[in-house]
Amino acid sequence: MEKSFIKVLQGYQKFRKKYALGDESVMHYLAHHGQQPQIMVVACCDSRVDPALILQCDPGDLFVVRNVANIIPPYEKDEAHHGTSAALEFGVRVLKVKHLILLGHSQCGGIQTLFNSDNTHKDDFITNWVSLIKTHPYVQDADEYAKLALNQSYQNCLTFPWINEKVMQNKLVINLWFFDIKMGQIFNYSETQNKYQPLDSGDWINSLC
Repeated sequence: MEKSFIKVLQGYQKFRKKYALGDESVMHYLAHHGQQPQIMVVACCDSRVDPALILQCDPGDLFVVRNVANIIPPYEKDEAHHGTSAALEFGVRVLKVKHLILLGHSQCGGIQTLFNSDNTHKDDFITNWVSLIKTHPYVQDADEYAKLALNQSYQNCLTFPWINEKVMQNKLVINLWFFDIKMGQIFNYSETQNKYQPLDSGDWINSLC
């Protein structure tokens, strides 16, 4: 059996030991009381960017949806299938999360597809999905493009009437975070500075206390 699969099986055993065994376990509690996460994260499918691992969270802490390039589509109420929009509705309207984190990252393959959209290779879904991101001819760096895409996803969030209402009522805070894979560091978008700055957890903790 290949090493990568053995690793996940061993990981499963560690998970069972830490979270699932015994009547006082985390999973036992969650099974009886349900999930009540206060934070929702929209992240990329990239295997290097796992929100729960990066933020060291336990089961039940985060409500997570992942898609290629962590894109928030605009609000479209029609007969098509809208997986990300359905997750947003469940998190915001049913679970009533208080924080929505849009988590982008460096070296994003979905963003890179935008730069190669004129090549001869045609895929079934990826190119059409990432075309939701508006092109910026003057931007040539993929990581800077990913940051612009985060800001666009934020604007798309506000097209959802029940998200916009909660933001206006200060019942929901939307955070734009960019994870640098090489540095293992998160950068937070500052609206006042109009740029991404290193996330200082100490400052955030003090502001929330």
